[in-house]
Amino acid sequence: MTRRLGSGSLVIATHNEGKLKEISALLEPYGVKCISAGSLGLPEPAETGKTFVENALIKARAAAEASGLAALADDSGLSVDALDGRPGVYTADWAERQWFEGDPGRDWYMAMGKVEGMLQQLGTDVDRSAAFHCVLALAWPNGEYEVYEGKCAGSLTWPPRGTLGFGYDPVFVPQGREQTFAEIDPAEKHGISHRADAFAKLTAEQFGT
Repeated sequence: MTRRLGSGSLVIATHNEGKLKEISALLEPYGVKCISAGSLGLPEPAETGKTFVENALIKARAAAEASGLAALADDSGLSVDALDGRPGVYTADWAERQWFEGDPGRDWYMAMGKVEGMLQQLGTDVDRSAAFHCVLALAWPNGEYEVYEGKCAGSLTWPPRGTLGFGYDPVFVPQGREQTFAEIDPAEKHGISHRADAFAKLTAEQFGT
């Protein structure tokens, strides 16, 4: 039997206030009060998993055990068919700047260029199919957990187009569309994204929606 979340406090396993705000808005209608792991001073665990599920569970379990409350974590990324699913769990790592560049932020244009360069090396007829994935992991202090997986299939384009998205959005065209995620209105994108798919499954099972 599926463990039900119910109303009350939920730790969001993130130190990113933007992500906390986004998830809080999604769960507020169900009476869930979201607090971030960062606001509780919880450390960020090393993401040593080889899959999105493993990394999401690592973060959710760590937050649940440290806080004594139910915790929700997500792990997401881009998989490219012709690259054997890469960058996958290393999606963000491909955008890391080198230490000598000074800024510790991520260089997403560099990451998009790396993917495109690898595809071009495979020839002009290369399969450009790709998908964004999102895994949501709910964990309780007693060890119980639930996992919800979302996906948005599409293809990659070049050069990047649009300024409304982030990450790899400017080169990702969702299935059935002509615009990239970075050209689609954010409200519309949130309705068809991999994260929307995962949250729809979570709320359907946890709250019966």
